[in-house]
Amino acid sequence: MSFIAFSQKMESAGVSGSAIRCFDRSYSILASNASGFIAESEIEPAANIPSLEELPPLPGDGLELRALLESCAVLKLNGGLGTSMGLEKAKSLLEVRDGLTFLDLIFKQITHFRQTTGADVPFFLMNSFSTSADTLDYLKSKGIVPDPTGIELLQNKIPKIDAATLQPAEWPENPDLEWCPPGHGDLYPVLAEKIDGLIARGIRFLFVSNADNLGATLEPTILSWFAASGTPFLMEVTTRTASDRKGGHLAVKDDQLILRESAQCPDADMDAFQDITKHRFFNTNNLWLRLDRLKDALRTAGGFLPLPVIQNKKTVDPRNKKSTQVLQLETAMGAAIECFPDSSALSVPRTRFAPVKTTADLLTLRSDAYCISPAGEVTLAAERNGTPPKVDLDDHYKLVDQLEAAIPDGAPSLIECRSLKVSGPVQFSAGVKAIGDVEITNLSDATSIVPAGIISGQLKC
Repeated sequence: MSFIAFSQKMESAGVSGSAIRCFDRSYSILASNASGFIAESEIEPAANIPSLEELPPLPGDGLELRALLESCAVLKLNGGLGTSMGLEKAKSLLEVRDGLTFLDLIFKQITHFRQTTGADVPFFLMNSFSTSADTLDYLKSKGIVPDPTGIELLQNKIPKIDAATLQPAEWPENPDLEWCPPGHGDLYPVLAEKIDGLIARGIRFLFVSNADNLGATLEPTILSWFAASGTPFLMEVTTRTASDRKGGHLAVKDDQLILRESAQCPDADMDAFQDITKHRFFNTNNLWLRLDRLKDALRTAGGFLPLPVIQNKKTVDPRNKKSTQVLQLETAMGAAIECFPDSSALSVPRTRFAPVKTTADLLTLRSDAYCISPAGEVTLAAERNGTPPKVDLDDHYKLVDQLEAAIPDGAPSLIECRSLKVSGPVQFSAGVKAIGDVEITNLSDATSIVPAGIISGQLKC
């Protein structure tokens, strides 16, 4: 298959050369019909992963620590729209609690860190073509930073592929829908265009995490250990629980740490993939990068890293299931762990992983199972002993507006709840407290009111 039509379209849209070369590689893998599967027989479970609790203490020299902190930039990935929850704006603009959005809390965190350490830590957002305008307008309106464009790195865009012809998809009704983001693995082609400037500013390290993970803050102990270790790439991992069975896990293949996602697992091996006692660690997407080593790897590969390619089947107009069937090619930034022979992983507490991917996650975060400090720090309540409640909401609550209609007076108390399952349309009164394992069921089509008070076990309403 010819790539010419894709390269011409991307060049006309001003896409960077690094991104075009990266997409060329991904397209070649698609055209070759390579499965990309990683069989269970090819890997071993990751073991002997050091933990945050085992790391040595920070150096006693305050000036040395401050210099180290100022050599590490914080980068938040802010390219997601949250369309799966019915949002049409940057997910980071979603309210978390008390009128504060993810972005508000992120900037509270970085401001507090700078004030308490005295270190002027550089900060960046990687926006997508879908989130850039909303995000910059919000930051400007709030006066959070004088020039929001100064903290922006812009994610690339790539063409959607017509599934029938394997050529660029066309949609004249809305040409913007002919493009899609390339996944957060695009971080590396973006950095390829910026890395010389970052290094020239004295930035030696980069801490990367998702904007919807408010537990991911710059941890000096990890940075100090990472800097001393000499490893070019560090992935924070945490222990898988039952709710993480479908998520990617860390493994070892040919003595190399790798990340295996569910899309890379053959159907016959899916039971082993979901065995959380065998494959114990999953990627938090909190990554630490050493820029000089990354620069060398990017130069060797042509401005990108050779990551596994994930194929997503969609329609060109996601709201029109009868529109043209397309393929979207994505890469995951965590998969770069396999690109460095001396990469490493660090086991961290669950407190550093509190993402919001679904309305169930949002409900949990808005409840008293989590505490939010005036400095924007988000932690599980001490009573949770490091484990969040497992929340399962049916399709009546798939969208954010549906969830908010169900909790007009705020989220129920989940601080003593192991699991909450809600089926059917209900509305929570103020003062509902779920304890233990709770299942709320309404079999009718009419919305039922969950009364105030303690709920334990099953409630049919």
